[in-house]
Amino acid sequence: MRTRPLLILLLALTGFIPAGAQELEEEDKGEVVFTDGQIETAQPTEAEDANIEARLTNIFAVLPAFDGIEVEVTGGVVRLSGMVTSRTAASEAEAVASRISGVVAVDNAIGTDLSVNRQLGPATERAHQLARDSIALLPLLAVAITIVIVFWLLGLFLGRQRWLWRRIAPNTLVAGLFGMIIPLVFIMLGLVIALNILDAVAVLSAVLGAAGVLGLAVGFAVRDSIENFIASVMLSLRQPFRPKDLVDIDGQEGHVVRLTSRATILMSRDGNHVRIPNAQVFKAIIVNYTRNPERRFSFELGVDANDDPQAAIETGLAQLETLEFILKDPEPTAWIEKVGDSNIVLSFAAWIDQAHTDFAKAKSASIRIVKNELEAKGFTLPEPIYRLRIDQMPEGMVLPKGSATLTTAPSRPEPAPATGPVDVAPDRSIEEKVAEDRAETRETDLLSDAAPTEFGDEGKAGS
Repeated sequence: MRTRPLLILLLALTGFIPAGAQELEEEDKGEVVFTDGQIETAQPTEAEDANIEARLTNIFAVLPAFDGIEVEVTGGVVRLSGMVTSRTAASEAEAVASRISGVVAVDNAIGTDLSVNRQLGPATERAHQLARDSIALLPLLAVAITIVIVFWLLGLFLGRQRWLWRRIAPNTLVAGLFGMIIPLVFIMLGLVIALNILDAVAVLSAVLGAAGVLGLAVGFAVRDSIENFIASVMLSLRQPFRPKDLVDIDGQEGHVVRLTSRATILMSRDGNHVRIPNAQVFKAIIVNYTRNPERRFSFELGVDANDDPQAAIETGLAQLETLEFILKDPEPTAWIEKVGDSNIVLSFAAWIDQAHTDFAKAKSASIRIVKNELEAKGFTLPEPIYRLRIDQMPEGMVLPKGSATLTTAPSRPEPAPATGPVDVAPDRSIEEKVAEDRAETRETDLLSDAAPTEFGDEGKAGS
């Protein structure tokens, strides 16, 4: 350290260093000798200077970047001169010289040669070396390319064997997914093996890292599409409905046309197509009206508050039981729903078989027939009644003569009894349109009448 000679000098001046003190070396910068309290610095000899110059000359001669540097050493001070192609090379030469044992200082006088010939020389040499390395690498590169092509062709061959993937995964979407993923997996495997053969592990790591970052970015960008695709896979595995089934999905009611990899297509009763994203379908509450062919309908009718509600219930049930389209098991039922301001509200319910009876027609006919029967039996289906009560007339106010008159409500015709057959045949018009749509559209349908459903059985096709 630089403080050490100063400390020794201070001790010598104060007389604490005895005569004949031993020599001390100072980091190869020369020798400091103390004799009878006097300080002498031993300078490098000419032989040492020549040795340093020879060593640096040999070092610079071996390294192409330092070609053209001249070395001159005097008293341990190294002077560097000459021309190099860049300032970086000059700085590196100075650093090399400073690390040589016995060098006191370095005078860097190296210039930069910016001539075209001097600058293009190293680049040309590197290009020649790259060409030689490439030619030497050609056989190994051919082997690597052959491996990638073989794995790619093998992946394509396996991906097209749909029968194999359908046997492994009976679901159409999953089988198709396997067919798309297998070629990619084989291509990636071939690339990994090829890069290992070329000893390009660093390149492989960089590619995998870039692929991971790119995959993360793409995943955020197409998050909704990926979510819909995953939901499509789950729906195709669960099969919560069949083609032509009448369902209600989050308030959207219609017959199922098809299930695609992105959305579920319904046809409403008005013949309109309703496209619902599969991610929403997978999380929605689904009401399947076709799953159970037996379905119950209900309706309300009001009778006058002075009428006997139990007699009205028995009358309505007796009339429902006479209808051929009403199932006997479960049998029709009725109850008092509530007591209103001017009437008693009764609820009637009955079951039908949707395979042979249209739900809307059966409900409409039942309401009409029960209403007419109640009126025919003397029950009144009242309208809202409002009563106005006047306790006293204000002073000086007289009703005009003839203002209060009693009018009689016009007589209504008696309801005709229900005679003849009632048309409750199922309306197949929407189902026929669905069948036509499915036949005309070539888009892949992930629903299958033969696939098992989430109910644990083979299910049945929509009627």
